[in-house]
Amino acid sequence: MSPLRIATFNLLHGQPLAADGSPLPYPADPGDPLADAVAGLAPDVLALQEVDRHQERSGFADQTAVAAKAMGATDWRFAAALHGRPAASTGWVLDPAVPGLQVYGPDEVGDSPAPSYGTALLTRLPVSQWRARRFAPAPFGLPLRVAGRRGLTPVPDEPRAALAAVLQGERGEFTVVATHLSFVPGWNMAQLAAIRRWIADLPKPHLVLGDFNLIGAVPRTVLGSATALGRRPQRQLPRRRSGRGPRPRLQGWHDLAKTPTYPSHRPAVQFDHVLATGVPRSAVGSTDAPRTGISDHRPLLVEVDL
Repeated sequence: MSPLRIATFNLLHGQPLAADGSPLPYPADPGDPLADAVAGLAPDVLALQEVDRHQERSGFADQTAVAAKAMGATDWRFAAALHGRPAASTGWVLDPAVPGLQVYGPDEVGDSPAPSYGTALLTRLPVSQWRARRFAPAPFGLPLRVAGRRGLTPVPDEPRAALAAVLQGERGEFTVVATHLSFVPGWNMAQLAAIRRWIADLPKPHLVLGDFNLIGAVPRTVLGSATALGRRPQRQLPRRRSGRGPRPRLQGWHDLAKTPTYPSHRPAVQFDHVLATGVPRSAVGSTDAPRTGISDHRPLLVEVDL
């Protein structure tokens, strides 16, 4: 059995970057750097964040379709958290003609030229079910470091999207989620807990991939707590002679890879995660966070038997 190569990558809309992290111009074919980066990963399952579709800044490319061709994906979805164009001061100028969540797949390539932005999930494996949802932005933003700008820049929060797919592996079905969570503390944790409850009825093992804007043990703790809170009350078992009943146990959510992914030119923190439950640690093989020619994040790649 060959291990699956599972990856997550915040694209920064495919922005080419120099060795010091400063932005570079897009080449004549603006999709080439993205295609090269994805081909180098050679993933079987790929979660993408900060994905453009028909945006002027990224050469009007359908970046999910570009990535799908580069990896040989047999199926994929792009969840547009918003339709509109980026604006330096306000974050986004939204298109009122296309409100809410819109999901595009291989059948929509070339259709709906309205510019959009969101999250994607691509796979070489058979898919039996797709789900998508949108999260509202936090009511306030934060000062953040932005590629190409000095110091901190006030950034408003934006809508977020999540995609779930039930995939058929060699050992049976499993569920993968791709998402990009808010950078606002607390708001992102609530979104992650909501994702756990959202997929509770889908086949296990469960894997949640993406840029969580959370570090350390916080993501797996949030997912474990959401599992415990969402569990239905069970029949009371007889008490032991000690007088103590059985202790409730949290589900075994754990990180499949622990390595810094941001900023790409000098990684110091890990915002990008591959978390799983129902996957034994012995099933996890090599992990990597390689440097690519695009984005202020490095992709996170994990080999795992599923």
